[in-house]
Amino acid sequence: MDESIGSSSVVIYIVTLSLVLVLSPHLSRFLRLPTAPIEIIIGSILASIGVISASQENFSLLAEIGFLYLMFLAGLEVNLKSILKMPKIYIIKSFYFILILWILAIIFGLIFNLDVMLIVILPLISIGLLATLSKEHGKEAEWIKISFLVGSIGEVVSITALTISEASNTLNSYEELIYKISLLLVFLGAVLLIYAMLRILFWWYPEFKSILMPPEDMQYQDLRLAMGIFFIMIAIMKQLHLELAFGAFIAGLFISTFFHHKKELEKKISSFGFGFLVPIFFMHVGASFNLENIFIPEVLMKTAILLIIMFSIRILSAYTLSFIVGKGNAILTALALSMPLTLMIAVATIGHEKDTIAEFDYYAVILASLLEVIIAMIAIKAIAKVQKQVKKKSFKKL
Repeated sequence: MDESIGSSSVVIYIVTLSLVLVLSPHLSRFLRLPTAPIEIIIGSILASIGVISASQENFSLLAEIGFLYLMFLAGLEVNLKSILKMPKIYIIKSFYFILILWILAIIFGLIFNLDVMLIVILPLISIGLLATLSKEHGKEAEWIKISFLVGSIGEVVSITALTISEASNTLNSYEELIYKISLLLVFLGAVLLIYAMLRILFWWYPEFKSILMPPEDMQYQDLRLAMGIFFIMIAIMKQLHLELAFGAFIAGLFISTFFHHKKELEKKISSFGFGFLVPIFFMHVGASFNLENIFIPEVLMKTAILLIIMFSIRILSAYTLSFIVGKGNAILTALALSMPLTLMIAVATIGHEKDTIAEFDYYAVILASLLEVIIAMIAIKAIAKVQKQVKKKSFKKL
């Protein structure tokens, strides 16, 4: 009897998750919002009525794999070669932006007496949703280009900061922390050494790339190699007791740097992730979010504080970019970088699982990450529309 109940429960989960996977893109087009917030909201609604539960073992396992795959995709979006080809002034100003962003985050965090994990969340940057903006406003738009540049550098900094802060919050002594950070630095040094060696190898023997990933690939060798690197990196991080998400990110960074010419590979990896594993992770996040907690005054107050600070520090930091792209484009860049949905949820998830973030703070971060996307998207559309109208008027005068 118990076995039949268990099997029927699994069937309900499979059918429910499958329906959400199918319907969420249609809802996304209808509401003109990215699918991630929609999947989180649906997951929360389904959990509140008892259809799914975040504690279900198989659901949790798939969500964890989806989270690591999401970090893998985040690394895949960063192309070190394209960053190094940008004009030096752009790279310098981008570092100024990130430096000021982190300084302001620490200052505001201390003023509002926020926990360490929340201070780390404030300056996070992710370029995951920039692809949506580039499709709508065009890749050649000046503010889109600078957003990708700043976002790529900022995402690397954010992932590194996430790893260090996670280690500092879970260790018991400074000796352990120093050891963990030293281990991380040694790991990064080894990664850089391998990167330098492979650059030399591929420069002398460019045909080696074709051996690893043949142009006419009938056996999916490119995808097999990418998945192999993904799991090997996670296994290494597991063995070193370092943050698995960082290993997944490094794996994606490796693929994007050395095999960026394989555009179809990026599509294969992304389509599998965003078509299956990543949505399950977002649904799991929603399922762990109790809708009743939205109306708790403490959660609403903390959400408002996070939103105000996160938008403010980016707009203030964007002043450094106004000298090269103009004030209007600088504000658009600030808003484009105000949607670190994936990383915010990643940090909140890690903090929640390891009890380094308070329960109400967790709910506030999830709610703030959703509202940020909605507010930023609406604001960008409005400002871009005004800019187009101004350009048309000035063109007519000429």
